[in-house]
Amino acid sequence: MDDGEQKDQNTEEENEQTKLEEKGQNTSGDASSCPQQPLSKSAKKKLLKQQKFEAKKAEKKAQMKEQKRREVERKRKEWQDTLESIPEEERMKLIEARKGLRKERMEKRSEEKEKKMERLTQAKETGQKIVIDLEFSHLMSPNEINSLCQQIMYCYAVNGKSPVPAYLWLTGCDGDMGSQLLRLPGFDKWVMEKESRSYIEALHDQKCNLVYLTADSETVLDELDINKIYIVGGLVDRNRWKGITKKKAQDQGIQTARLPIGSYLKMSSSQVLTVNQVIEILLKFMETKDWKESFFQVIPQRKRFEASSREDEEETTAEGETKDRDEQLESKKRCVEVNPVL
Repeated sequence: MDDGEQKDQNTEEENEQTKLEEKGQNTSGDASSCPQQPLSKSAKKKLLKQQKFEAKKAEKKAQMKEQKRREVERKRKEWQDTLESIPEEERMKLIEARKGLRKERMEKRSEEKEKKMERLTQAKETGQKIVIDLEFSHLMSPNEINSLCQQIMYCYAVNGKSPVPAYLWLTGCDGDMGSQLLRLPGFDKWVMEKESRSYIEALHDQKCNLVYLTADSETVLDELDINKIYIVGGLVDRNRWKGITKKKAQDQGIQTARLPIGSYLKMSSSQVLTVNQVIEILLKFMETKDWKESFFQVIPQRKRFEASSREDEEETTAEGETKDRDEQLESKKRCVEVNPVL
């Protein structure tokens, strides 16, 4: 590589870093109350990698959409060719049979939808209340807000299919977040609470029952209490905002807790679970009353390092107290435990 090429590459990298810094600093809201943390070189690389991943993901989605369109067109042509190749009498019987199958499928979907609405309506009265806190939109980029909205859509879909659904609340649904949510298909008809106010305002009379789920909490969540209202932080933070949910809960004087993931399995490199994964874990536990089964059904295999029983975890902790420094460092290299919520 000659000097000219080296200079062009350096200039390109500097421009890219400048864009990342501007992206990290381009937030709305009260800057004095939530100062933007500067991105480290490692964080910039991770952000750039994430941007490339999102671009590749969008490209793959477009390809899948085109593939689906072609498949639909292929089946339509195949059906048309079949009809043209058989006598009129057989053609009419085949058309009627297809109409019957379509009607049967529609009736089944209608029945499933009706049962789903019954479960969600019942959950409003007697179900576990779970809040998704959306007051962090000013800390996220438009792409991150869009990603969170997709996670929320998945949360609602999974909750509707659950045999034991929760009653979901969205609080802080205003500004860019509120606008983006309104673009989701059928959002206005979702059976859930949608509050532009914060949960502290909307649930001020139940403040003593609020429990913020945060990985930084010292309290382990062993059981779900139907009288408690559990809060999940709606923040796609890319690891930029360490401890923000715990600090928020402490400032507001409400309880905190963390999921007992470390008691049942260990994680590989990734330490962050998405909002929809946390919600799905809670729903699975409501159904099975088994944390281990809930974690293993929801957390992807690629994020797991190894399974461990509660006894194994306790043994590791006890041994950790007597390990020398070199052994502790080696242990950290082999495995990093998950932060169960954002």
